[in-house]
Amino acid sequence: MNPYEKKRRWKFFLLIFAILIGIASVFYTDSFVKKMEREEANQFQLWVKIQERSMFLMDNDNFTEIVESVRKNTKTPVIVVDSSEHITTYFGLDSNKTNYATDTKLVYDSLYFVHQLGKMKAQHRPLDMNILGTNYKAYYKDSFILTQLRYFPYIQMMVIFLFLLTAYAAFSSSRRAEQDHVWVGLAKETAHQLGTPISSLMAWTELMKSKFDAEDDPLIAEMENDIKRLEIITDRFSKIGSKPILEDHTVYIVISNFVDYFKVRTSDKVKFSITGDDQVRAMLNIPLFDWVIENLLKNAANAIENEGSIAINIIENLAKEQVFIDVTDSGKGIPRSKFDAVFQPGYTTRKRGWGLGLSLTKRIVENYHSGEIFVKDSELGKGTTFRIILKSSLTYEPTTA
Repeated sequence: MNPYEKKRRWKFFLLIFAILIGIASVFYTDSFVKKMEREEANQFQLWVKIQERSMFLMDNDNFTEIVESVRKNTKTPVIVVDSSEHITTYFGLDSNKTNYATDTKLVYDSLYFVHQLGKMKAQHRPLDMNILGTNYKAYYKDSFILTQLRYFPYIQMMVIFLFLLTAYAAFSSSRRAEQDHVWVGLAKETAHQLGTPISSLMAWTELMKSKFDAEDDPLIAEMENDIKRLEIITDRFSKIGSKPILEDHTVYIVISNFVDYFKVRTSDKVKFSITGDDQVRAMLNIPLFDWVIENLLKNAANAIENEGSIAINIIENLAKEQVFIDVTDSGKGIPRSKFDAVFQPGYTTRKRGWGLGLSLTKRIVENYHSGEIFVKDSELGKGTTFRIILKSSLTYEPTTA
């Protein structure tokens, strides 16, 4: 299992664990809410019975104290209506809307009563009341505390989720910064270590040319090309972590020069082609951009098992002043579910691969060239197309008739 798969599995386990905690919290709160619902229903029934008997025991001081005690401890809003659905009494509603003073008299908000009665009818069935031979219906709704408790687990889960999201972002940012620091140090140290053997190889080739009179020897020329390539690679590593200098270049020429170098070092069974606009220009750092093309071509060549082709098409988007570079191979393809995963550090399908090529490619395109790179299209058994989007260095003025 590669590091990417391990990281994804841990994320999956943590997500399942968080979901289980959330479900447990919801179930526990729900059981507590149901218990409070039963208590409020019992309290409401007690209130109805006391109201029915209060007219008969008005002169009983002990009963009067009980009535007052029940009323003070009842947190449930109540509305009583007669057989014609007219409100006769209420309890526990907002006093600012049920009875407020004007300059001449006390008035009430009738729409408030209608709204509250509608909510009570929607929540609970009424209880019948009989006071002095007259039938009434008593409605009630959940108390404010009970209503809060219904939403509490969801608010709790949201707060926990936001906290975990913030913590995850902070830790990820810190870990990424630490990893970047390690990679920058490793890259610069690698560039420093390569400097000495490269200088030695350059001296040895000059010595061979002079000793064996091999100025025009094609093998020496190829050795010099490889040494120059090593110099470019060293320059790439030395630029990691530093802001590269971008210069205006013709995209077709830059890509064509690298493909000429790369294809002679690849199997003859892989055919290369470059098509599209050969005049479009973009701001590039050639050593780093060559690295992008190299990684894409290496992945394309590795995806081709026997014979195949790699095509590069350069397209100019005049409307958005962008350059599209499509690299298409006829290899084994990528599953759609892995389109984003291929750019993750550590993701690889090769036994000896490190899974860093496309990750570095994405960083070079997006961070250093302010562009985009993504899998445009892929089909298993038929091939894959990667698209690079760069900002054109040419400004286009719209033509007017």
